[in-house]
Amino acid sequence: MGSQIAKVIESKNQKYQMGQLVFCQIGWRSHSIINPNNLTERDSMPTFYMLPDFGSLSPSLGLGVLGMPGNTALFGFLNICDPKPGETVVISGAAGAVGCHVGQIAKNLGCYVIGFAGTDEKVKWLKDVLKFDATYNYKTKDVTVALQEAAPHGVDCYFDNVGGELSSAVIYRMKNRGRISVCGSISSYNSNPKELPKVPLLQPAIIFKQLKIEGFIVSRWGEKWMDGIQQNLNLIKEGKLIHPEHITAGFENLPEAFMGMLRGDNIGKALVKV
Repeated sequence: MGSQIAKVIESKNQKYQMGQLVFCQIGWRSHSIINPNNLTERDSMPTFYMLPDFGSLSPSLGLGVLGMPGNTALFGFLNICDPKPGETVVISGAAGAVGCHVGQIAKNLGCYVIGFAGTDEKVKWLKDVLKFDATYNYKTKDVTVALQEAAPHGVDCYFDNVGGELSSAVIYRMKNRGRISVCGSISSYNSNPKELPKVPLLQPAIIFKQLKIEGFIVSRWGEKWMDGIQQNLNLIKEGKLIHPEHITAGFENLPEAFMGMLRGDNIGKALVKV
């Protein structure tokens, strides 16, 4: 599986002309033959469409901030966490394509934003460039201690990209009726299915703090797909959304780029230029 921004080099379909750029999901390949009339949408999420006009911006953003990751951040954060100005927002995996986007939306809303990442370089970037209010390397800083420092009164919203012990620690620091949007489980993606990470008992925190925890897949908002892209494009034009990309050159380097993304080598969206 894999998504691409591709150039039409030959067309027998009047809707698509040579030279046009399209978003498509055709797997790891350099060329493909597609009949748009035979495609079916995946859970209402569009899988093939002409790339909107990004102006002077790179078409590659259609795979990141102006594509699936951007809509994941926009819809998954706003619709589930429903953040309010002045609230405390925690983001795990905060330097990834989705996490850094969520953090910027939260800052634009006037929230107090805390980010966790896995390297000192990422932590510094979140603090210096994105202006997060507090940032921590979860590998070197105890998460509970970090939250006692940065959010002594508790956490209102948590955007969870990683799961595992980190998320358990955040959940126990939530305020009453806190909201948690569960986007991913990075901590377990590379785990042996027979030896999955153990986490503390969560039910007491969920029950007595009356927490709302909701998982989602971004295709839920497939009917608003192009609207989401336009909203994020407007934020970029207004100077409210930084969109880092980690680009690897060469089709032959796809496997290493993919593994590097799972290791957390990237800041922002991991891409391969073919």
